[in-house]
Amino acid sequence: MFLIIVCFYQCNHYTSHNVAIIQSKHSQNKIKTDLPMDSIINKIEKTDEQWKKDLSPEQYKVLRKKGTERPFTGEYNLLDAQGTYYCAGCGAALFTSENKFLSNCGWPSFDKIIAEGTVKEVIDSSHNMIRVEVVCARCDGHLGHVFDDGPTETGMRYCINSVSLKFEKDNIK
Repeated sequence: MFLIIVCFYQCNHYTSHNVAIIQSKHSQNKIKTDLPMDSIINKIEKTDEQWKKDLSPEQYKVLRKKGTERPFTGEYNLLDAQGTYYCAGCGAALFTSENKFLSNCGWPSFDKIIAEGTVKEVIDSSHNMIRVEVVCARCDGHLGHVFDDGPTETGMRYCINSVSLKFEKDNIK
């Protein structure tokens, strides 16, 4: 239980100063893409009943109700395969394995998104903390949070719930 509390605190404790740093780093790290913009921009809107029908109960809890899966339990936390991570709610491409790293925080971590405009960042002041929530720009599904303590040149750590993702392995011949 203590480990879960420490992981939750480590991945969630940020101040408004940290939020400003995250926003500054994003403006410095513009991402270019060759992805068709229609796969990013076309909004997916469904009723709550449609989401409940289309998602598993755990996906619904995380993507639509801003829940969090337990640390170190997610399918993709330790996955080390080449491919692309898509939103489990709408199928939008979000991250690549090239940008995934082992953060030991209990959730899959990435240092940048696949393309500008694929996610939205929202100030989250729930649980008496100030964090930056990451949501899918296409369906507004909750993915996780982003922090400014990443180990790569971007300095970013997108801490994402596995249940909010679907992984597709690269077809390497």
